[in-house]
Amino acid sequence: MSSLYTRSKEFTRNRKSQSDSPPASPSPTAKTLRHERLSRLESGGSNPTSSDSYSDRTSARARREAREARLASLTSRVEEDSNRDYKKLYESALTENQKLKTKLQEAQLELADIKSKLEKMAQQKQEKTSDRSSVLEMEKRERRALERKMSEMEEEMKVLTELKSDNQRLKDENGALIRVISKLSK
Repeated sequence: MSSLYTRSKEFTRNRKSQSDSPPASPSPTAKTLRHERLSRLESGGSNPTSSDSYSDRTSARARREAREARLASLTSRVEEDSNRDYKKLYESALTENQKLKTKLQEAQLELADIKSKLEKMAQQKQEKTSDRSSVLEMEKRERRALERKMSEMEEEMKVLTELKSDNQRLKDENGALIRVISKLSK
């Protein structure tokens, strides 16, 4: 049963492959087979003789052998094609992998370069901000110092005005005392 199944399977494969291929000129065995069929039909369907049955058997055997040879050549071609295809696919996949690896390495190098530039920029920014903060701190110190001096000067100005007013008062008192003494001494 399994041999029938495999033969029918091979027969359908053979039919498919023959239908896919372009029509070729009939082979010499096919021509003789047609000729024999025509001659049998012309004879009016008389019973075949022993020589006819022998020739039919030999031609059937020849057809079967030719079919098997064609199948064998087709399967070997298919196997060779599939092996070649796998090899080509493997080689193309390998080259594509190499290309992708080089692209990946380039991208990694570029990424490392960008990271280093970014770190440098961050350091510069930090230095600038630290410089700015130190400058701001110095300015704040100077401002505080100036404010202290101003408050001290304001206090001195108040003391000075008080001293001036005291001095003026003392001058006035002194002048009054001098007048009183001069009046008494006269």
